[in-house]
Amino acid sequence: MKNELYYLIIGAGGTGGITGAVMSHAGKDVTLIARNRHLEEIRQHGLTVRHLWDHTEQTIPVRACSMEEYASYDGRIPDVVLVCVKGYSLNSIIPFLRQITDSHTIVIPVLNLYGTGEKLQKLLPEPRVMDGCIYVSSAILSPGILVQHGPIYRIVFGPRDHQTEDSLLQKIASDFCDSGISGELSASIQKDALIKFSYVSPIGAAGLYLEATAGDFQKEGPARELFKTMTGEISALAGAMGYPFEKDYVFVNLDILSYLSPDATTSMQRDIMEKKDSEIDGLVFEVIRLGRKYNVPTPAYETVAEHLSLKIFNCPLSDMLSEES
Repeated sequence: MKNELYYLIIGAGGTGGITGAVMSHAGKDVTLIARNRHLEEIRQHGLTVRHLWDHTEQTIPVRACSMEEYASYDGRIPDVVLVCVKGYSLNSIIPFLRQITDSHTIVIPVLNLYGTGEKLQKLLPEPRVMDGCIYVSSAILSPGILVQHGPIYRIVFGPRDHQTEDSLLQKIASDFCDSGISGELSASIQKDALIKFSYVSPIGAAGLYLEATAGDFQKEGPARELFKTMTGEISALAGAMGYPFEKDYVFVNLDILSYLSPDATTSMQRDIMEKKDSEIDGLVFEVIRLGRKYNVPTPAYETVAEHLSLKIFNCPLSDMLSEES
């Protein structure tokens, strides 16, 4: 195994951008795939990360290029690819992934949506595709500037066959830790991905439904109660899928929420407010599909989804469930 691994991070937003910045600052060999003005600002001035919890900021030089540039002239096959795009952009990067990976490449998706690794495995037969998830609350504030809402920063990843006695995977986890990220090589990544989903889906769905910020979830009230109920529905679903949770993740997730800046919102909320594409299908409607598949009632999700389908898409929930949007 090589002493130093070469990382390619696809996506320079709240997850990929932060990861590229901290790993570059730690001296890891990293290239960040970005685009448009964000890419130009990173090239000219570096990537600035502002921390809301302590009002500090840091500007870090990061090597960056576009997908087109990388495919045209870089020529390096990365040891590790971190896929940090939004779920609705996943299909568009498959040709690029096929072009720049080989059988030695480890691909780690760290998206908000559940089941991304399984999907990528079917589309990318050559590289070794893991499953993964990330715990970080951050966003692009303006081109070249990211804001991080709280100090929690974890990447959990692992192979779907649970074979974790692999020095390369252990090296990746070590590189994350060296960079100030809590890197965890999971022996049960499907369960760990569902655990993450039990946080990101309820806060996104409830936040959008009630137009709530983190501060609304941090105190007693309707937002907090809905978040707790929806977390419970995901926990019940995980048990029916064969991945029962050992802890009550209502309390674990509320603790995670307590570290966020009170005015923080989710990326799905921001995308929909700005009339952009969003991950609402995978974060909200897919929960109802899974509930019906595994015979698990999801009444809170049904209420939220019915409201959102009418408000955002002007159609009944049944239309949204008929196929992936």
